[in-house]
Amino acid sequence: MIRDPETLSILLDSVRRFVREQLVPAERTVDETDEIPAAIVAGMKELGLFGMTIPEEFGGLALTMEEEVRVLFELTQTSPAFRSLLGTTVGIGSQGLVWDGTAEQKRAWLPRMATGEVIASFCLTEPEAGSDAASLRTRAVRDGDSYVINGTKRYITNAPQAGVFTVMARTRPDQPGAGGISAFLVPAGTPGIILGKPDRKMGHGGSHTCDVIFEDCRVPMAYLLGGVEGQGFKTAMKVLDKGRLHIAAVCVGVATRILDDALRYAMERKQFGQRIGDFQLVQAMLADSQAELYAARCMVLDAAQRRDAGESIVLQASSAKLFASEMCGRVADRAVQIFGGAGYVADSGIERFYRDVRLFRIYEGTTQIQQLVIARQMMRAAGG
Repeated sequence: MIRDPETLSILLDSVRRFVREQLVPAERTVDETDEIPAAIVAGMKELGLFGMTIPEEFGGLALTMEEEVRVLFELTQTSPAFRSLLGTTVGIGSQGLVWDGTAEQKRAWLPRMATGEVIASFCLTEPEAGSDAASLRTRAVRDGDSYVINGTKRYITNAPQAGVFTVMARTRPDQPGAGGISAFLVPAGTPGIILGKPDRKMGHGGSHTCDVIFEDCRVPMAYLLGGVEGQGFKTAMKVLDKGRLHIAAVCVGVATRILDDALRYAMERKQFGQRIGDFQLVQAMLADSQAELYAARCMVLDAAQRRDAGESIVLQASSAKLFASEMCGRVADRAVQIFGGAGYVADSGIERFYRDVRLFRIYEGTTQIQQLVIARQMMRAAGG
């Protein structure tokens, strides 16, 4: 749903210009230094990108799902590391709070998230709990008017920059599975929080992840999200459809950039006395990429519009995330092939994208998890 086409058009134009003038020229530096320049972060804040999904009463843009994915189509036609810096804030970092937080918790955190003053980080994955998130072992034990948290979280995006962590911990050890899990809003710097060494990753230079270790981390009851125990996993699941559509839109944006670069190269590079784009086998790779990209974009927009209309989109969101992430990988692979030797070296940028997009098939639920979700939704709809 687009509320005001003119306002959205202005925002999209601003994002396109920001990507073209600020982000694209910095891609290689960010990858090599593993840091996003402060001036670029300031530009993101000025555009209001950290508050895309936060209600207007707290200083955010309150974008609808369709508006959000259209912004992402433009914002992510560059290194995905830039989007990662704000992704946890506009996603689970703020949305669980928007939906299930207390009035006091919202007032305390959402305005600062919307401006980018506070970057939110989400602590769910553990060394022994990834796709099977309900098996997490981190404990939060009630002690008077506080909880004491112990456990280790793994691959936590933006942990080094975070101002607050949404921590999933088991408050009911006698209740296995999702029902015993609660969510806590824990400010960075709270005694008992230890950050591990930053992970060395295949791609996404400039986007930082590390372990977050809780050792007798004492937090007051007021930090319990929503003030209710046992609701944490349900809160996380509420955000999944939105998060999967968000990543699917990212895949569309990145694949658009990759295909644009591949098309430009095919029209400039000459072999055997003609442009390589004139060879039918190269044309086939370009055509297949365009068709798949168009299909993914249509899927994302359809699912976003359905969500804005109030429909349940569990199946559509998983389908879009599965298809778009796999599509993006195929487009990147074909681009390396079109570039040939130039695509295998770092100077072209295609090598970097090839590494970066591999992650899309893993986070927000792996391809295999999406397949399970889709099949189960199909059987449920068929009465099975």
